[in-house]
Amino acid sequence: MSIIESLKPAGRANVVIYIPYYSKNKHNWLPYAISLYQTGSLEGKRIIEGGESIPFVASWYVSKLPSELTRCRLQFDGQAELSYEVTLSNSEFVDYLIDVIINFKRSHFTDFPGSFYRKLLKFE
Repeated sequence: MSIIESLKPAGRANVVIYIPYYSKNKHNWLPYAISLYQTGSLEGKRIIEGGESIPFVASWYVSKLPSELTRCRLQFDGQAELSYEVTLSNSEFVDYLIDVIINFKRSHFTDFPGSFYRKLLKFE
């Protein structure tokens, strides 16, 4: 079972400070994304069109405020030389986690959106 399937929504006190950062269509997903954020890690697979998916482990430092920075580290295929880091605001990272949850509900795959990988690999 995926961690996403077992998520319980975060408490209102943790969610309310994040609400101004997101459009209304993401508000229903926000309590789950914050709950996922609070776990500090995520395992999934990067979907490669026409190829094999690559497993990854993402980990990050958890803090409370949306404006604080978090550093997310992704390691692909259990190989240290395939590790990447990106630093972004908590609110931006939680937005990516919302996308992870929405994508999981649609496809049953745990993966970050393409825009996250562009930032991670410094293409943006």
